[in-house]
Formats: sequence, structure tokens, C-alpha cells
Amino acid sequence: MNLRTSNRVFLAFVFLTSFALATHSQTIPTGIPVLAYHRFDPTTPAATTVTTATFESQLAFLAEHHYTIVPLERVVEAVLRKTPPPRTLTLAITVDDGHRSVYTVLFPLIKQHHIPVTLFIYPSAISHAPYALTWDQLKEMHASGLVDIQSHTYWHPDFRHDKAHRTPSDYTAFVHSQLTKSRLKLDAELGTHITLLAWPYGILDADLEAASAQDGYVAAFGYSGGVARAGDDPYSIHRIPVPNFAHGFAFEALLRDAQARPEGNSSHAGHE
Repeated sequence: MNLRTSNRVFLAFVFLTSFALATHSQTIPTGIPVLAYHRFDPTTPAATTVTTATFESQLAFLAEHHYTIVPLERVVEAVLRKTPPPRTLTLAITVDDGHRSVYTVLFPLIKQHHIPVTLFIYPSAISHAPYALTWDQLKEMHASGLVDIQSHTYWHPDFRHDKAHRTPSDYTAFVHSQLTKSRLKLDAELGTHITLLAWPYGILDADLEAASAQDGYVAAFGYSGGVARAGDDPYSIHRIPVPNFAHGFAFEALLRDAQARPEGNSSHAGHE
């Protein structure tokens, strides 16, 4: 064997070994990815809009790689009970805000594929804003048994702005109102028991976490990436924002990089 051939054999060995290690690492999850979406469109992407083709390609990838899509409550149970992640690849899907495309585009797909999804809703927009879902649409989706509905505060405030422009006592009352009114409105309209919260824009701090606990939430979710791990702060659970370009290798990298992130709280603000 000459030197050139020897080098080629060595490089091939390095490549195959690296590939095998990368593949093996993907089969040993350190936590549960929680994907975060916002809007859907048949053909036109945007900053927080994923096309039908992209979403279907992501579902195909998850099926091909033997992911199990579970209800979000399973993730919360793992965090609260401090249980190790499943040995199988497990993932949850969430959608923020309550855009009408959740009903017109996403709902037919989750019925077709029979996958559970959690919607984080800010109820001030429902049946009022032209872009938003209606209460009847939410009730229909919830009745399917595939769609869980939880809180995204009452009107999706930027708590940083309000904290800077309100007195401390007024700000405390405002936070309480946003957390409580959302939970009570969703409970009343849907006949549910709201226990989970997604922080608008991913904004959270120790005071907001304490307020959410006092106002009856058992867990809350951020927006800065990473996976949900047993023993994480239950009011700062990681989620992964999913852009439209995340398909094929990019989607695989998104999941892999989330697993590789160091443990810690998802306390940094996102974009939505």
C-alpha cells in the first residue's frame, strides 16, 4: 500500500468513526427537545412562519429517525419528578400566540399524522384580532384530543418595557393581571384547567417566575434553545425556536445542537 492510498484509508476511517460517534450520540438523549413554532403558510415563509412543506419534512425526519412525539405534560413530569430522559428519542411540539393558520394549516396536518401539540394562547386576541383564531376553532381543536391549550399571558406584553415604565407596585399588579386573567379566561371558555405558561418573547426573571408560581402555574417555558432536562428550573424550561430553513441537515443540526448545549436555565429573551 503506497502513502497516498494509506492516507485515503486513514481519512476514510476517521470520517466513518466520526459519523458513527455522531450517530451514536444522537441515540443517547440528554433531555427532551421542545419545539416552538408560531405561524404556518402553505407556500410563503417569514421570520416566524414555517411553510407546509418544511413542517412536513420535519415530521418525516422525526419519523425516519424514530422520534416519539409526546404531549407536553410528559416533559413537565420529567422535569418536576427529576426523572432521567427516555432512552428513546422523544420530542414535544408547541405553538405560540394563536394565529389562524394554526387551524387552517397545522390542524389538518396533526390530524393526518395523529400527533399531539400544545398551543400557548394569549386570549385577548381570540375572536377579536383579524389574524387570530376564534374560540370555536380552539374548542374544535381541543375536542380532537390532540391539542392541549395553555397560557401565553393575557395580551403578550414585553415585561421589560412595562417594568421600566411602571412603578414597582403597578408593575407587580400588572404581572399578576396578565398571568391570572389569561388562565381564568382560557379556563372559562374551554372548560380546561390551565397549569402551563410560555413567557412572551422568552422574557423571564426570578420575580416573574415567583409570580407565575403564586398565580397557579406549575411550569413555564422559555424560548432560547436547549432541551428540557430532569431537575431544570420548572419555570424556565428550554424550548427550541424552529425557523423555516430548518429542514434536512439544518433540522438535524438544530436538534443535535440543542442536546449539546450545557445544562442551565433558559432565561434569555427570544424574539417572539
